[in-house]
Amino acid sequence: MSYIPRLKEDYGTRIVSALTEEFGYSNVMQVPKLEKIVVSKGVGAAIADKKLIDYAVEELATITGQKPVVTLSKKDIATFKLRKGMPIGVKVTLRGTKMYEFLDRLITASLPRVRDFNGIKANGFDGRGNYTLGVTEQIIFPEINIDKVNKIGGMDITFVTTAPTDKEAKSLLTELGLPFKKN
Repeated sequence: MSYIPRLKEDYGTRIVSALTEEFGYSNVMQVPKLEKIVVSKGVGAAIADKKLIDYAVEELATITGQKPVVTLSKKDIATFKLRKGMPIGVKVTLRGTKMYEFLDRLITASLPRVRDFNGIKANGFDGRGNYTLGVTEQIIFPEINIDKVNKIGGMDITFVTTAPTDKEAKSLLTELGLPFKKN
């Protein structure tokens, strides 16, 4: 038997029935699911120092277990000394087993390491069932060695779901274990 991540198994057994009961879906295919997780990191200082992109690629690869893609600027901005095609960030798109593994590590190990953590804000929804979470320091991830960090920086984690509304997406993410703040 092949390995199935804990959250994926939990989704199939418990979460589908809980969401069906809550929203009254008539078909199992109507139940929203997590499609992908995109972890992106902007490195604006890379205009002056090209090695910062390499550090960001290395950190995201360590955190996610997948090789990141370098994002390039789309246009020239003279005030920032930015030219079209310059590397200004990195991103990783996680799907399938790696996505559920990353989500599990984020919920159980990384978010509890945030200083004065009371839960994540519920205002990061975009109106189409997707949620974006901003992390201010990459050192909350246990995979990162604090001694080897050259510059502390944040990243954005976007959860893309098949939910048509924000309410359904929030219910799905809550069932998956994301600790939203109570009002």
